[in-house]
Formats: sequence, structure tokens, C-alpha cells
Amino acid sequence: MKSIRAQVLEVEQSAALGPGDDERFSGYGVMGLSFNTGYVLAMRRFPVTSIGPGYRSVWLRRPSGSWTIYADAPPAVSCARYFGSALEATVQCPITVTWTGDAALSVRIGGDVDLAWDLELASTPVTRVMTAALTALPASALENKTVLKAMGAASGPVLRAGRLGLTGAVPNGQGFRAKPRRMWFVSRSSASLNGQDLGSLQPLRVQTRLGGFWIPQRGIFLIGASSFDNFDPARHRPASIHGPA
Repeated sequence: MKSIRAQVLEVEQSAALGPGDDERFSGYGVMGLSFNTGYVLAMRRFPVTSIGPGYRSVWLRRPSGSWTIYADAPPAVSCARYFGSALEATVQCPITVTWTGDAALSVRIGGDVDLAWDLELASTPVTRVMTAALTALPASALENKTVLKAMGAASGPVLRAGRLGLTGAVPNGQGFRAKPRRMWFVSRSSASLNGQDLGSLQPLRVQTRLGGFWIPQRGIFLIGASSFDNFDPARHRPASIHGPA
């Protein structure tokens, strides 16, 4: 069995976009991770996209409920393209994602942000069963909104992650389809922001979301793809560009 790091390296080297003419992304990330201080972190790494260069992004929710997305690509071709209208700020800055072990990684943002985030991942019987089921699905199933809705409804309780939405609408109005293929749980994590310890892992009292995308109530690391409706200025909001948080 290949290590998680080896599987991610394969994605880095050979990620490919699936068929279609919508806006497509392929890669991996941490769907969301909440701390007992009320902070939430998420990470996306897409080596390849249909709308621009590959990029890394970190999503940060503060205890007040406000969100900031940091990305090393401009907002118009990264996550803010879809979530910008719900954010307090979007910040373009260098981000590093470094694998420190076969199942461990660190995420860093320097400068004024000063984010240090370390994670350890684990395979469990549940994630192994889910991965086997997801890898067996034909690509057409993951394009079907009815299938994705049913998968999200069933997976939340199985994973003990609260409500999961694999399809719906993002804050800027585009429809989205999340297409997971392989998964692991975050078994351990620590993080600090400007020297402040973000605390220990703990689900939020009230699960949070950005539009129809619900942030899982436990840490889930996925390899997979996602797609969004093509941007239509008559129906969708543009990426919101703000100053640093």
C-alpha cells in the first residue's frame, strides 16, 4: 500500500482534468478543521485547473465567524472566484505545503499572517471502506447531482462529520460538484496564527458553511476533483478583492 505522501506526490506529478466544459479543478486538501477556540482552517492544493495556473489556498474562519481566504494565485482564478462575496478578505501571498512524513504535512504562510499549521493523517476502517467505494464509482456518477446529494446525505453520519454537501451553490452563485476519490481523517493537528495557539481539535457548537458548502465537523483529507458552473456575469458575483485581514 502506497503511503499518503506517495499518493499525493502522484497527484502533484500527474493530476489531470476530467472531461467537460465547466470550470474544473483536480488535487487534494483538508476540507475543514475546527478548534476549541472557534477557529477553523481548511486547505486546498490544485496542481491543475481549467481557469488558470495551479495554486494553494488556506481558508481561515475566526471565532467571530468572519472568513479570509489566502491563496498564491489571484482571487479571480482561485477559491475567491466562488466564495469571495462571503469573505471578509482575500489575500494573495506565498503558501507552502510540505510533507514531513508519510502521513504528516505542514502548511505555512509567512509575513504578517504568520500561520504555522501541522497535521497528521490516519487511515481507519471507515476511510478505507469509503475510499474503496469512491474509487469504484464511474466518473459519470460523480457528475450526477442526484447521486452527489445522496452521497453527501449518507456520508455525513457515517463519517461523524455533521452535514456534508457535495453539490449545491457557492456564495457567488455558481453551482458546484465535489468529487472525492480517496480520503483519510486528520488524527492530530496544531496551529498558531501570529504566535497565538489555535487550541485543540473540537467540533464547532454550530456547524458552519459557505453557501451550500458545509465545513465538516471533523478533519477530512481528500484527493479528488471539483467543478463549478462557468462564470456568467449576469448571474454570478465576481471575486471580491479586499485588503489584508
